[in-house]
Amino acid sequence: MGSQSKPVQQLTPFGHALAGALGGVFSNAVVYPLDTVKTRIQATSSDESRRKGKSAQSTSITSLLLQILKQEGVAGFYKGFGASMLNTFSMQYAYFFFYSFVRSTYIKRTTKAGKKPEALSTAVELILGAVAGALAQIFTIPVSVIATRQQIGRSVAVKKSNSLPSIPTPRSQDQPSPSEQVTLPSVTQVEQSVEESHVERTTDDSFLAVAREIIQEDGVTGLWLGIHSSLVLTVNPAITYGVFERVKSIFTLGDPTVKMGPWRAFLVGALSKTLATIVTYPYIMAKVRVQAHGSKLESSEKGSTTAAPKYNGALDVLRKVYKSGGIIGWYQGMSAQILKAVLAQAFLFMTKEQFEQYALIIMVAWGRLRNASPA
Repeated sequence: MGSQSKPVQQLTPFGHALAGALGGVFSNAVVYPLDTVKTRIQATSSDESRRKGKSAQSTSITSLLLQILKQEGVAGFYKGFGASMLNTFSMQYAYFFFYSFVRSTYIKRTTKAGKKPEALSTAVELILGAVAGALAQIFTIPVSVIATRQQIGRSVAVKKSNSLPSIPTPRSQDQPSPSEQVTLPSVTQVEQSVEESHVERTTDDSFLAVAREIIQEDGVTGLWLGIHSSLVLTVNPAITYGVFERVKSIFTLGDPTVKMGPWRAFLVGALSKTLATIVTYPYIMAKVRVQAHGSKLESSEKGSTTAAPKYNGALDVLRKVYKSGGIIGWYQGMSAQILKAVLAQAFLFMTKEQFEQYALIIMVAWGRLRNASPA
C-alpha cells in the first residue's frame, strides 16, 4: 500500500502544478456556461438592470441561461472560452506550483535534521496558500481581465444605437404647414450612422482585440485591473484548502495514506468551497465590476459625462453598491457563483489524484524523450 502512494509523493512542484492545472481546466470547462452567467450577473449593477427594465427574476440563473440561448445561441455560453481556459490553466499551474514550492520550502526550513515533519497548523496552511495565491495572481491576472470582458459580451458593453436616424412621415399627402415642417437628416448624418452601425456589428471580440481595447482605454496597467481585490481574494483558495485538509483529516483519522474516495472528496470539496465563497463574495463581485467596466465614465441624467471613472477600485464598488442596494447588493449573483465554484472545485478535488497520475506519466515520458534525444 505504501509503495503505491510513492509516485504521487515524488511529484516535483512542476508535477503538482501540471496536475492542478489539468484538473482546473477540466472542472471549469464542465461548468463554463454557469461561469458566463455568473459573470454577467456580477457585472450588471441593480441600477443598470432597472434602467433596462429587468427584474430580479430576469437575472436569475435559469432565465439568463434561456435568454443567452435565445439571443446568442449555444455559442453565447462559451464567449471567452479560450481566454478563460488559458487563465484557468495558468492560474492553477501558478498556484499549485507556488503552493507546493512554498509549502515544501517551509517544511524543510522548520524540520530539524533526522526528525519527521510535523503536520502544519490551519493558520500556517492559510498563510502559505495566501502567499502562493498572491504570486499566482500577479502573473496571471491580465488573462483574467480579458476573459471577463469577453464573457460579458462587448456587444453589451460597447453597444450604442445602431439604427438609422428616423425620418418622420407627414400624416397626409398635403403640403405640411410651416409648423409641421419635417426635418430630414443630412446625407452626412445618414452615412455616419450607417458607418457606426457597421463598425459595431463587426466588432472584433478576439483575445488580442480585447487586449488592445483595454490598453487603449486604461493603458498597459489596465490589464491588471482588479489586482488589489484579487490579492485580497487570495484568502479564498487558502480557506478552501485549509478547510478541506481539516475535514479530510477527520475522515481519514489523520492518516495521510488513507484515501477518501472520489465521492467523499467531492462532498468535502463542495463544503470547503461554499464556506470560502460566502466569506469572500463581496470582493469577488467587486473585482468583476472593476474588470468589466474599466475606465468607462459615469453618465449624468442629462447625458453628459463626468471626469470620474465608473468605479474607482473595489472599495468604491462596495460603497456604491451598498448605497444603492444595501448589504444584499453585495451578494448579487452569489447563488450562481457558489453553484459554479462549488461544482468546479468539487470536480477538481474529486479528480485531483487521477490528474496527479496523468502528470506523473507525462513527466516520465518527457524525461525519457529528453534522455533519448541526441546531445
